[in-house]
Amino acid sequence: MSETLFSGMPTVRYAGPDSRDPLSYRYYDANRIVLGKPLGEHLRFACAYWHSLAMNGSDPFGTPSLMRPWMRTADPMQGAREKADAAFDLFRVLDVPFFTFHDRDIAPEGEDLRGSLSNFHEMVDYLGARMQTSQTRLLWGTANLFSHPRFMAGAATNPDPDVFAYSAATVKHCLDATKTLGGDNYVLWGGREGYETLLNTDLRRELDQLGRFLSLVVEYKHKIGFAGQILIEPKPKEPTAHQYDFDTATVYGFLQRYGLEGEVKLNLEGNHALLAGHSFEHEIAMAAAFGILGSLDINRGDPLLGWDTDQFPMNLNETAMALYHVIKAGGLGLGGCNFDAKIRRQSIDPADLVHAHVGGMDHCARAFLIAAAIVEDGQLDAALAERYAGWTGAGAREMLKGKMTLEAIAAAAEDRNLSPQPRSGGQERLENLLSRFF
Repeated sequence: MSETLFSGMPTVRYAGPDSRDPLSYRYYDANRIVLGKPLGEHLRFACAYWHSLAMNGSDPFGTPSLMRPWMRTADPMQGAREKADAAFDLFRVLDVPFFTFHDRDIAPEGEDLRGSLSNFHEMVDYLGARMQTSQTRLLWGTANLFSHPRFMAGAATNPDPDVFAYSAATVKHCLDATKTLGGDNYVLWGGREGYETLLNTDLRRELDQLGRFLSLVVEYKHKIGFAGQILIEPKPKEPTAHQYDFDTATVYGFLQRYGLEGEVKLNLEGNHALLAGHSFEHEIAMAAAFGILGSLDINRGDPLLGWDTDQFPMNLNETAMALYHVIKAGGLGLGGCNFDAKIRRQSIDPADLVHAHVGGMDHCARAFLIAAAIVEDGQLDAALAERYAGWTGAGAREMLKGKMTLEAIAAAAEDRNLSPQPRSGGQERLENLLSRFF
C-alpha cells in the first residue's frame, strides 16, 4: 500500500455545534441516540467511488481539470490499486461507514469480456483485503452499462442480443462481487435504457427485454442466496431523451407489469427528482406509499440548469422534509444515504473533496435532527389526521373496502341529501409551523 493524497489527514471527528474547525462534524454525532437508535444507523452514509475517486473534473464543455496520481500511472491495474488505497484513506479521514462502486470505477476495461472480468475480480479481492483493516463496509455495488460505445443503444434494451448477453454476464459477476464483499444492496441504473427517437425504437420489445433482464437478476439473487435488496434508480432523461425508469410512479408501473413489485425497490436521487419535475420529498413519499423505498443518493441539482450537476446537498429545508418522509416510512432499512455528488470543476485540491463530504454529512445530520423533532412534536401528524378524520367513520370505510357498490353509495348520498362545503387546507398555518423548526 502506498502513501496517498489523504494519508496525512487526520480523521474528522464530532466537535459540536460551536466548533470553528471546518474539518469537524458539528451535527453528525454518529452515536447520538435519535428516535431510539444511533444517528449513524439512521443515515448510513456512503462515499461514492465514481465521483470521489474516478471523476476527473471534465464536463460537456471542458477537458479534465483533476489529474490524481492514480490517473497518471502507466499500468492501469497499478493505478486501480493506488486508487483503492486512496479510497480507503479517504474513508478513514471521513469516518464514513459505507462506500459504493461501479465495476469500471474499481477496475479498468480489458481487451475483451474475459479480460475485463479478470481485472474486476482481481480488484474485488484487493478491496476485500483492504476492508479487513477498515471499518468501512459496502452499501451497494453496480455495473457501468452506459459509458462504453457498445451501450450507446442501451444494455438490456439494445437491439443487438449480444449486448444483452454481455450485460447479463457483467451484472452476474458484479452481483457475485457485491455478495462476496458483504454488500447490502445491488443497484441497476438504466443509464441508456431509453430512446432518442421513436423512428428507430420498438417500445414494446425494449420494455419486454428490460423486464426479462430484471427478472433474470432477481432469479439469480435468490439462486446465490444474496440477502440484500435489488434496487432501481429512476432518472427521466440525460443521456437519452426519454428513459424507461422516468420516476417513482413510472418504475412502479413497470414493476407491476412484469410481476416484480415485491422483489425490487428504489434508490432515489435528489437531482434526478428535479429533472423529472418533482421534488426529492415527492419521490420519497411516493415510493413509501407504494412500499418500494430502498435507499437514497443524496445530492442536489441546480434549478437554473437542465442537467445532472450532482452537487453536494446544502438546502436544509428540502433535505429535512425529504428525511421527514424517510422517518415516516420507517427508515431506510438496508439502504443508506450515498453521496452521489461531486466537487466542482474548479475544486482541484484534495482537501476540497474532504470539505465537501464533511459539509454534506453535517448538513444531512442537521436536517435529520430537524425532521426527527417535527415527528416528535406531532403537530403535523395531528393536522393530517384531522384533515382525513371523516374517513374513520364506518360508512366511509365501507366505501373503500368494497362493501358498497356505486349504486349503494349514490343512494346513500341521495338519502342524506348531501351538500358538502369547502374546508380550508390550512397550508399557510402548516408552513408557519414547520418554519419554527429551522
